[in-house]
This record gives sequence, C-alpha cells and structure tokens, in this order.
Amino acid sequence: MSNPPAVDVFTDTALDPFVRGFLHRPSSSNHDGLIFAHGAGGNAKSALLVALAEAFAGAGFTVLRCDLPFRQGRSFGPPRPGDAAGDQAGLKNSVAAIRKIVSGRVFLGGQSYGGRQATLLCAQEPKLADGLLLTSYPLHPPGKPAQLRTQHFPNLRTSTLFVSGTRDPFASIDEIEKAIQLIPAKTGLQVAEGAGHDLGFSGKKKPGALAATILTAFEKFFS
Repeated sequence: MSNPPAVDVFTDTALDPFVRGFLHRPSSSNHDGLIFAHGAGGNAKSALLVALAEAFAGAGFTVLRCDLPFRQGRSFGPPRPGDAAGDQAGLKNSVAAIRKIVSGRVFLGGQSYGGRQATLLCAQEPKLADGLLLTSYPLHPPGKPAQLRTQHFPNLRTSTLFVSGTRDPFASIDEIEKAIQLIPAKTGLQVAEGAGHDLGFSGKKKPGALAATILTAFEKFFS
C-alpha cells in the first residue's frame, strides 16, 4: 500500500507577488503539476480545494492550492476591482514556482473568481499552462445574465475543462455550453447534478464522490 501524499506549507518570496499556499507531494509522481486557486470569498484552506488536491495528489499530481495575492493582503472580504492584475501575476508566479518542481505538464485553475483570473491570464499568455481546470466559472453575476464575463474567451487558446453545477446562479448549464463555443481550443464540461455555486462544499459539507469524478473527467480530457 502506497504512502499518503505529503502536505507542506509552501512559500516563494523570491517572486513578486509572493507565492503562498499548501503543496501536496504525491508518494508516486506522474511528473505533472496542478495549481488551483480559491474563489472570491475563500482561501487555500477551502474544503473544495483540499478535496481536489487530495484526489489529484493521490493520482500522482503535485498540487499547489494557493492563496491569491488579494487574500494574502487581507484575511477576509472579496477582491477589490483593482486586485485582478495582481492576482493574475500571482498565478503566473505560481506556475513558475511549480515548473521548478515538476518536469511534466503544469495545469492551472481555480474555483469561481480564481478560475476566471486563470482564464484572463491564459488568454494573454497562451503558452503559460498546459491546460485549465475551472470549477463554477462565474459566467455572470446572479440575476444578471446579460453581464457576461466572456469577452476574453475568443483569445483563450488553452484547453479547458469546466465543472459546473445545475443549480449555480452564476451560470446555467445551457449558458455555459453556449459560452464555451467562443473558445478556440478544446473544451469540456463536467456537470454536477443538483449542485450550486459551491458544488456542495458549503460549511463542513464535503461531497465525497465529486472530487474523484472531477479527477476522472480531467484525466480523460487531458489524456
């Protein structure tokens, strides 16, 4: 029986913005890495991030669940309008930090706001990451379907796997399916039946099967 993945506090202060989070090192590596960022109201300790990191590390991935620069600056509260550029720079630095550790592919992604910042970054730098994993992409503010956050999608040339719940007020499944047609790269959508924006990871709830389902979909999509 293999040993469980090791989890360490990770910091890289040689980069600006700093890279800070938790690094999951697999007991048997597949040489690939995944950086995953939290949503606007969360942090690197969010239950969804922990579950995904454990699932992916168990499958051989080196995983960094990172605190975005806006969260490093303050423990609570959502990002401010001026934080996006710094958060994207933080994600770029996280990719650079993980490329020093793994020799294979490096994937980037995040929950809601974190995932959106990853797409904005990769739309500008298409060769930065080998693929994107986006959970609960915030396609529009709740109740405002006309305010789509897709202006950069035609410039996104990174293969992208979306995971979205059927009860997410930020995007219906039909809206997501229509939006991803704007992306000139390989795309996929994993549907979480009955899940809202938090994909069921509210409070202490940890839907056990979802992380494994996302891992399976991810491995198939990027095989």
